[in-house]
Amino acid sequence: MKKHETGRLKERREEREAEAWDNLMKDLKPDEEPTQRPASVEEALSGQYRLKDIVKQAFSLKGDTADYDVIKSRLDAGGRVSGMNLSILFFAILIASIGLNTNSTAVIIGAMLISPLMGTIQLMGLGIATADMMKFKKAMTGFVFQVTTAILTSTIYFWLSPLKEATSELLGRTSPSVYDILIATFGGLAGIIAMTRKDTTSNVIPGVAIATALMPPLCTVGYSLANHHWSMMGGAFLLFIINTMFILVAAVTILIVLRVPQAEAATPELRTRMLRALVRNATIVLVVTVLLTVLAFWGGPAGDSAKEMAPAMITTRAHF
Repeated sequence: MKKHETGRLKERREEREAEAWDNLMKDLKPDEEPTQRPASVEEALSGQYRLKDIVKQAFSLKGDTADYDVIKSRLDAGGRVSGMNLSILFFAILIASIGLNTNSTAVIIGAMLISPLMGTIQLMGLGIATADMMKFKKAMTGFVFQVTTAILTSTIYFWLSPLKEATSELLGRTSPSVYDILIATFGGLAGIIAMTRKDTTSNVIPGVAIATALMPPLCTVGYSLANHHWSMMGGAFLLFIINTMFILVAAVTILIVLRVPQAEAATPELRTRMLRALVRNATIVLVVTVLLTVLAFWGGPAGDSAKEMAPAMITTRAHF
């Protein structure tokens, strides 16, 4: 009887050890090897190990990550500047402009939801994370085209519109602060995490599109050009730069954490150069925004003057 009980205890011991080992292996990629196997069942089932294992699994991004080919296909499709995406961009510009002009929050939210601008930013992030200069340049060219189209179209709309008064929705896009950096960063992180999951049927991406507004600031720039409100144009364009830059930083960060494969033509020197350029440009935007936040807090004409100069400073100094 005693021998039988000992045998059962041994079997349960082995089952628990196997379960602990399986838990340890879950977060490893196929080409990774575990550093060490738990020395004993007591170590594997101890409170310290169990808590660490639970926390690691709870915050792991690897468990339900889609295959790289799937991620690449999604980001390529989202960043394509042609066909359906180009048509949707045009309609999003007009919807956002009408919403800003009539002070309709609901209409502006609709424009945010259908705008394809974030997809292009995420594709630029993929180019940087994989050190694929050709992909980055192609996405960047498409993004510049989208931005130019948005500004020109919104400028024509506001020039033709009989409503010339600056609404509260327009004015709300002209005073960026450090909080906008936090919103863009956290929203960008949520957006790229959602895009890299096996299951993308969630409400994360629409929520990110609303939180990190890209189209309304551009249309506010168009309003400013059409009505010669230069100080409004400076603040709106800075807000757009903040959102773009820190969504890009967030995308690159998560893609590096997920260890996406490097491009065939990638070299360590090219990867380092692209990452350094990203950090430098983000730092410039951060410093300018912090400066404006401080000046706005203290008030005075210096804040308005700095706001007008900020986009020119960023455009001049920030480049890849």
